[in-house]
Amino acid sequence: MYIQKCLLAVGLVHLFSVVGAQTWCGKNYKKTQPIVPPGGHFPIPASSSSPLLALRCSQTIKPYLPGDGSDPNQPVSILVDTPLVFSQINNAKTITIPDPSNPGSLSITVTANSQLLAQGSVPLNSTRHELPFSLSTLQPRTQAYTITCTASYNSQTFTATSLLTYLPNLPAGIGSVTKTDLRTGALLARPANGNGGPFSPVFPIGFYTQFDSYLARDLSIPSQLASQGFTIIHLNPPFTDPLALDAVLDNMQQAGLYVMYDMRFDYMNSASVTTQVNNIKPRPNLLLWYTADEPDGTSDPLSATVTASNLITSLDGGDGVGGAGYHPVSLVLNCQDYNFNSYAKGADIILQDVYMVGNNVTFSTVWGTPCTPDYGDCGCDNCKGTFEDISDRMDDYHDRFVVNGWERSKALWTVPQGFGNETQVWYWKRYPTGKEFVVESILGINHGGLGVVSWDDPTSSDIKTYASLLAKSLKQMTRFILNASATFRHAVVDRVDVGMWTVGSETLVLGTNMNYEARIVTLANLGLPTSGVSLTQILNSDSSLTGINNGFFFESVGSGSFIVTH
Repeated sequence: MYIQKCLLAVGLVHLFSVVGAQTWCGKNYKKTQPIVPPGGHFPIPASSSSPLLALRCSQTIKPYLPGDGSDPNQPVSILVDTPLVFSQINNAKTITIPDPSNPGSLSITVTANSQLLAQGSVPLNSTRHELPFSLSTLQPRTQAYTITCTASYNSQTFTATSLLTYLPNLPAGIGSVTKTDLRTGALLARPANGNGGPFSPVFPIGFYTQFDSYLARDLSIPSQLASQGFTIIHLNPPFTDPLALDAVLDNMQQAGLYVMYDMRFDYMNSASVTTQVNNIKPRPNLLLWYTADEPDGTSDPLSATVTASNLITSLDGGDGVGGAGYHPVSLVLNCQDYNFNSYAKGADIILQDVYMVGNNVTFSTVWGTPCTPDYGDCGCDNCKGTFEDISDRMDDYHDRFVVNGWERSKALWTVPQGFGNETQVWYWKRYPTGKEFVVESILGINHGGLGVVSWDDPTSSDIKTYASLLAKSLKQMTRFILNASATFRHAVVDRVDVGMWTVGSETLVLGTNMNYEARIVTLANLGLPTSGVSLTQILNSDSSLTGINNGFFFESVGSGSFIVTH
């Protein structure tokens, strides 16, 4: 994050990462520096006047392990997407469709090293179509298999390739496995307490949590956080005392909390990364690794995140050349559009950290300069100062995944702002309120976020109270948000952002009001049935059902989740 907290003799002081950088997001930011366009912009694909097929194929669950296939919710299959697009995105090829009103299907054959894995018919312009196969046709190994999907359609042929990881059972020295359901991007893990149990979807919610100044000083904190509904602790370095780190990790496991392990200060030091990974990987509650913290802001070497990810994966049971290990790798990006491809390539999970509350995002109160797409640093890159900065950033990153063909191989998480009151020369003059914190979090979820990890804890009591409220309600929402059979729709009604996940006869409605005044959203506004329905509220952050039970009432920056049974 922007702020790194260091323990000095005089207490905790805030230091800016940006101070040590010559530029931020490639931009000069000091009055004495000239305006120089930063470059590094994401390439916009050319448009096409005729349809293109962007064939995709991947394994459905990553990695596979011996014995997989008995759980119908975690199938052994190849996931095929056959979208028709009108821009030159990754692997988009011209397709001739004789009858657009009845486009028909493609005949798909999937091979691994020339060995047949699966075949079947897949409708044109469909997503998440599964072709089952048997793991008995492959041998578990560290090295990933290259799979090729060949599609035939009216004498036209299309191909797509990807990697398939089928790892051996856990070797000695590695204590857990985190899988990814590529239908949704959700993480699948066994219980964090290490007592065994089935893989199930995990919605990570918690904080980047200061270690030396907080966790190491009170070993009861993990149990407190678990009782507040949180599922994960992002351990924020430095870890000065190895014995304290072990004690905290033990208490996290006992409390049933997953570990998000951070190597931000050392991720470019291969010897340090090797030592840390080997020390942490035996932990049964390890969920994922974290490498670079805003490498785009500090303009780290463009190859740094990939190099780190490959090393970590090689130490964590994978091949280190693109195949998966036993745990995914994550990082956070700060910039709106600066060398996204190079940095994002080095992680399975990309977090974004738009911080716009209590902040002048167009004129830097630190450097005394304006902030534009070419110059200046205001702590929120290319932001407008509204909650939509969060949803816009999430949408931008997801769109880039699609352009690059990464929509199955990478997932997005969100980092809501949980800090403020930087009263001297820093950007953020106040904390978000608890209700604003929930707005930030829900915007991330509604726009594809599959994890909520806030910077940072300790935070204000108001934020912690509302974050706990959200965390506890997410336990009831996970069966919708992380369900591979759910259909999703999104709507914005008068700046009330609403996500809707439908499973069978139930729809989860997750809404958040970005206005500082009340709003009502009706079932009709959302295209939901208006008769013969029942409504149940799950999350109440200043919201309620309307008096006539035909919709939802949101106070100023209020949020709520509801189940509509129809």
